[in-house]
Amino acid sequence: MDFANLASQLNAGTILPEGIVIVTLLGVLIVDLILGRTSSRWIGYLAIAGLLAAIVALYFQWDNANPISFTGGFTGDDLSIVFRGIIALSAVVTILMSIRYIEQSGTALAEFIAILLTATLGGMFLSGASELVMIFISLESLSISSYLLTGYTKRDPRSNEAALKYLLIGAASTAVFLYGVSLLYGLSGGQTELSAIADGIITAKVSQSLGLVISLVFIIAGIGFKISAAPFHQWTPDVYEGAPTPVIAFLSVGSKAAGFALAIRLLTTVFPMVADEWRFVFTALAILSMILGNVVALAQTSMKRMLAYSSIAQAGFVMIGLIAGTEAGYASMVFYLLVYLFMNLCGFTCVILFSLRTGTDQIAEYSGLYQKDPLLTLGLSISLLSLGGIPPLAGFFGKIYLFWAGWQAGLYGLVLLGLVTSVVSIYYYIRVVKMMVVKEPQEMSDVVRDYPEVRWNLPGYRPLQVGLIVSLIATTISGILSNPLFTLANNSIAHTQILQATITKVSTVPLEEPEKL
Repeated sequence: MDFANLASQLNAGTILPEGIVIVTLLGVLIVDLILGRTSSRWIGYLAIAGLLAAIVALYFQWDNANPISFTGGFTGDDLSIVFRGIIALSAVVTILMSIRYIEQSGTALAEFIAILLTATLGGMFLSGASELVMIFISLESLSISSYLLTGYTKRDPRSNEAALKYLLIGAASTAVFLYGVSLLYGLSGGQTELSAIADGIITAKVSQSLGLVISLVFIIAGIGFKISAAPFHQWTPDVYEGAPTPVIAFLSVGSKAAGFALAIRLLTTVFPMVADEWRFVFTALAILSMILGNVVALAQTSMKRMLAYSSIAQAGFVMIGLIAGTEAGYASMVFYLLVYLFMNLCGFTCVILFSLRTGTDQIAEYSGLYQKDPLLTLGLSISLLSLGGIPPLAGFFGKIYLFWAGWQAGLYGLVLLGLVTSVVSIYYYIRVVKMMVVKEPQEMSDVVRDYPEVRWNLPGYRPLQVGLIVSLIATTISGILSNPLFTLANNSIAHTQILQATITKVSTVPLEEPEKL
């Protein structure tokens, strides 16, 4: 056996970051087995250290000359590196959120972190998977772990109900996605590697067949579920309301990022010959998501349900970049997901802190919070204003890049709808900020009036404080210094060969120069 040739084909060094996550996962389980629950907090720090080491390994793989590994099953190109970094970072902040939350719920932290690392591993592999079997295994690793995390607080009936709904709808979406994938396998003549499937479809002259269109529709349905796009969003409000808050924080960022990574790789590699068709479908999904997400969020009384519908609307905004199909469009998607990581997790950290202190997530109960907890009020206000797109915060620049990329690509109606629905979203975000900051002392809610003294020196709250301060600073700085982040996003697209082969070329003003906007 030619071991040198075998090692060259495997190119296992490409998945070194995932290898570090696997070692960290095993380390968490072993340490917990040996030391028991007395070491639970240290297990959290061990997991964070492992994830940060994986992010460092991703940094050193940037612009890899040979990104293909496992004979085409995985692609560690720059696009996958950025998405894998987003997922790993979201897991880091989620663990910081979880330490106090899980301890207070009376469940085991080590098992929670082990399942979270498994979900992280599935999302990272999904971001670079370029073979059908690899895609399905990664998708199921992420999905099954997400179901377990959703129902992790088993003594809470709302968590159990959310997990059951998530499982049933998720199983149906997986079956639909798998059926679409099986059609692809048959139409391509038994190929499983994505580029080979595209070649097989062209060779078999089925690029305009009904079977390919059906396969496309089924695959988009599976992706739509993963990114919480309407009308595949039915699980989102109930899961966000019932699941442990750190879990929905991870699902809103990590799982969504993995879904968009899968969408970009599948659609641009396998379906370039029916690009008009899938852009039409995603246009419909974007319109529904932006309208439904923002309008229904207006009527919500629960902070977690409001953020659920906000997440649906945000998916609609990100889809504008996907529909544009240009280098600027894909780069704006990556940039928006990068800043969405910080601003959304900042908001969820504040929601966790408030619920730990008060036991509620009702919006009305935040009334007058500024007078009792200024730091939490500042963090939640910055997060919500950034999600609404208020300058000079990160969300403003993210939407500017997305809308400008859509305008350059001729998506005038979609961009105008995005602008209108963004204005709608500002109303329900500012409503919460106004309630926290503007209310007079006599209008303070009973919950806030009895708000316990803020003591940040308590050991259980230190990780939450770190997560809040880091995400708050990142949300603020990434808006002011948006150009370096967009340059990173732009380079990740420019260095990805499969995207360069399918990008729609348009003559435009360079998007990386914000002063020309």
